[in-house]
Formats: sequence, structure tokens, C-alpha cells
Amino acid sequence: MEREQRADRILDAAGELLLAWGYGRVTIDEIARRAKVGKGTVYLHWKTKDSLLLAVVLRAQFRMHQRQLARMREDPLELLPSRMMRRNFLEYQAEPVLRALYTDDADILGRLTETAKKDFAELMVQADRNLRRHLEVLRAHGLVRDDTDVQHQHYSLLATATGFFLSEALLADRAPDSLEARAEILAHTLRSALEVPAGAGSDPGSDLGSGTGPGSGSGPGAASARLRAAAAAAAPEILAVYEQFTEFCAQEMRRQIRD
Repeated sequence: MEREQRADRILDAAGELLLAWGYGRVTIDEIARRAKVGKGTVYLHWKTKDSLLLAVVLRAQFRMHQRQLARMREDPLELLPSRMMRRNFLEYQAEPVLRALYTDDADILGRLTETAKKDFAELMVQADRNLRRHLEVLRAHGLVRDDTDVQHQHYSLLATATGFFLSEALLADRAPDSLEARAEILAHTLRSALEVPAGAGSDPGSDLGSGTGPGSGSGPGAASARLRAAAAAAAPEILAVYEQFTEFCAQEMRRQIRD
């Protein structure tokens, strides 16, 4: 427990300095001084500055992931790619450490990504699998189009979201002033590219089509009810995937706090 508390103190200090000074000026010496530990103690937990700063970022992402999971439990429609990524986009901008990561030097973002591939390789692979499984389940319930390869949809989702996140720095002078407006543009883009419209199914037997059966009917109200019913049916399997991933993330973060 003492070791974890000490590590949290170091992460807090590193996060504060990252926000105050930017990645390039932060040093292990300053982090140790602010955390009131020896420089050698920092290296007991993390081998490099990149590993430490990456741990700061991943802790923020983990907390964001927990909030996302809570929203999905509360409202199954949050499983839809457009709604999930819209909220993630807003949360990234509200989380100082994550916002700083995407508005800092692109070379730094690239370096941290390479560090993550080494230090958190299994975590990144599992996250990739989870998102693909998420899309597969949505496809099976008629919530995501099935007229293109799921691997292509997976790439499309990641590429679109990454572009919007990076555009906060790269296209700041051309972006709509409102953060909400930018988030809605992201949601609309993903909805148009990936999701089945509420009033039409992707195949003759889709939950969202206009056939007969429980919940069938015409008009926006009936279509909305079918959409929600399909999302509720998809929710248990998707939630189970992300609940397991949350525990895996916690284990990986504990493992990274080196003895």
C-alpha cells in the first residue's frame, strides 16, 4: 500500500509539471522534488521519463474509461460509435493531461505511442480486440452496417477519431468555436459512416427495419424504440468485454509500478 501511495504521489507531481511546463521541460529531478522523494525512488517505479509520463496519461485514460463504462450501463445507446466517441472527445478536452498530450509537440505524442507499444503492448492489443468485438456485436444486432468489412470499419472509426483529436491543435484556427459543435461533427461523421439509420435495417431481418413483430410500427417513435431495444439486447455482451478490460487495465497499471 505504501508503495502504491508513493507511486500515486509521483504521478500527481509528474502530471502537475506536465501541465505547468510542457513535456520538454519536465525532468525526473523536478518530479522527485515535487513528490518529496529521491530521484532514485522515481526510477524504482519507472525506468524512463517517457514511461513515467505515459503512466500519467494512462491513469487519466483509465478514469475516463471507468466513466464511459458507467454511462454504457446507464444508457445502452451510449454503445453506439457516434455517441461513445462524441463523449470521449468531450472528456479528452475536459481532462487537462489528455488535452495537453494532443496539443503538445507531435513528436512527443509519437514517442509516447512507441513507448506504449513496448511497455503496454498487451494492453494495446486487447483494447484493439475489444473495439473490434464491440463493432461485431453491434453489427449482429443491426446497429452498425454490415455491407463492409468489420476490419475496415474498425480502422475508419480509429482514423476518424484520431483525426478529430489531433485537429484540436493542427486546425485550431479553422475549427468551429464551440467544443460541442466539434463533438457533434465527429458524431455525425461516425453515424453517417458506420451506423444503421433508426428507421431502416441493414438486412431484411434487422431489429431496426420496418417489418412485423414486437415493437414494430412506423414513425420516429417506433424507430427510436426499436433502436433502444436493439442497443439493450447488445449491451450485456459489450459491457462484459469492457468490464474485463477495466480490471485488466488496473492490473497492468499496478504491474508498471516496479518494485
